[in-house]
Amino acid sequence: MGFQKTLNRDLPVGVEGDFASTNPYHTVLAGEGALKAGAGGVKIGVFAWVDPATGLVTNAQVANGVLGFVRRDNTALINQYLAESSMLIPAGFGITLYDKGDFWARFAGGATIGQKVFASITNGTVTSAATAPADTVDTGFVVASTAVAGALAKITK
Repeated sequence: MGFQKTLNRDLPVGVEGDFASTNPYHTVLAGEGALKAGAGGVKIGVFAWVDPATGLVTNAQVANGVLGFVRRDNTALINQYLAESSMLIPAGFGITLYDKGDFWARFAGGATIGQKVFASITNGTVTSAATAPADTVDTGFVVASTAVAGALAKITK
């Protein structure tokens, strides 16, 4: 563990990928151990697609892939030398994808309650807008709390 570098004045609301409530949630239907991280691993707190033919999950869109949110469930490993944390599930590790629920997500451009949540087709990162930005897909989730640029907001479906 690294040396403490900051002191928060307030408790953080959560971490991207955490559950944002105790409401019911729903996972992408798959058999036991059926979903595994693809080559390069899978980033937590964003969206990912599972290839139904192979069961491999990637943060980039795949043909006929099933979309789901990657929750932070302590499956990431710190593989980088001297790194203090990681949000990457290594290749080959099991993954559970969620297609419904309430989660914390980080919005680079900020978010406003009621906006639609879109996932980048290249890396699964979240964006909020009224209409789909280029190279994104509608996730069916909506923003449930306001966030300034770079901050966390709740998403729900």
